[in-house]
Amino acid sequence: MTNPAEAWKRFCDKLEQTGELILDERVPKDPLIQAEGFRYLSRLTKLALEQYVEATDPDFPFFYALSHETGKIGADNPDNRYLNASIKGDCDYRITGTKGSMPYFSIVANAMRYHIDGSAHPTGSLMMDEIAWGPNGEVEIIASCTPQEGNWLRLEPDASVIIIRQSYMDRVSERPGEFKIERIGGPERPAPLDPEVLCAGLDRAAQFVSGVARTFFDWALLFKENTNSFPDIDQSMFQKAGGAADIYYAHAYWAIQPDQAWIIEVSPPECDYWNFQFDNFWMESFDYRFREVTLNKHTAKVRPDGTVRIVCCANNPGVDNWIDTSGHTEGTALIRWVGADHHPLPTTRIVSISELARELGE
Repeated sequence: MTNPAEAWKRFCDKLEQTGELILDERVPKDPLIQAEGFRYLSRLTKLALEQYVEATDPDFPFFYALSHETGKIGADNPDNRYLNASIKGDCDYRITGTKGSMPYFSIVANAMRYHIDGSAHPTGSLMMDEIAWGPNGEVEIIASCTPQEGNWLRLEPDASVIIIRQSYMDRVSERPGEFKIERIGGPERPAPLDPEVLCAGLDRAAQFVSGVARTFFDWALLFKENTNSFPDIDQSMFQKAGGAADIYYAHAYWAIQPDQAWIIEVSPPECDYWNFQFDNFWMESFDYRFREVTLNKHTAKVRPDGTVRIVCCANNPGVDNWIDTSGHTEGTALIRWVGADHHPLPTTRIVSISELARELGE
């Protein structure tokens, strides 16, 4: 018979084992990075319990945020509002709502395998311009394995989550859409809690924390092989982890001294949206609620020649496009090109703050 007490012990034991990752010899010994690592595991645990313990009934799905201001996974986009719903791929679902005024929208069905091999296999997707919206932005989308007329989101039998991404250009003036999801032809009311479901959820939650942490730990080490540059990396690696097919991800690892600045220069392509963000070693975005740690197509200042110069350092030297290193001397970073006609990789250089001051005075 299923024993919830044993499942809880396994859950705690697995979390303890995952904690050893923070102490890996390849993790920088900076006390801030180590402290962020353990906070990261606590955040992943919170998100895992939401997905695998609370949102486990595919007959009664609801949208929840698997990434937000205090729960971050894999270079979470500060401009995004993420909505997740747990589903069962061989069932049919209806998504309804209104899109709001945010300029980017996508909806993707994934077979989430983070708890198995760190992947999130996409089964189907719809971008904003592929959707028939009503005159006031209203929409109905059917998600199923069987093709449907109108807005159809393709599922596969092992699909387990639907993810909506909405992206801000301007958080002050734009508002997100509101959406709900329901199963078609499901039961009238939920069944009482099944101990087997709870035990399975705890097991999967612990595996999720381990799988996510190890996946993005490996990514950070890969990016570190080309520190302070943006290497051209096969995009299939990012799509395997749940990245959207219309996004090109240019990741980097950065390392500078407190008296240095990392300067990034690029000519943004024609695209629907782009952003740059600074992240920590664990690939969590820095706290964009209170610090200048991200730029996008709307907020970045473009020079007359069409280039953007981004200056990353500890204190604002009085330049456009300053990015706050937030007390860190190393971490990760990301540029996204969304719907772009080409995907330029930025040039980078490191200068001392005194050299930067002379450059600005010229």
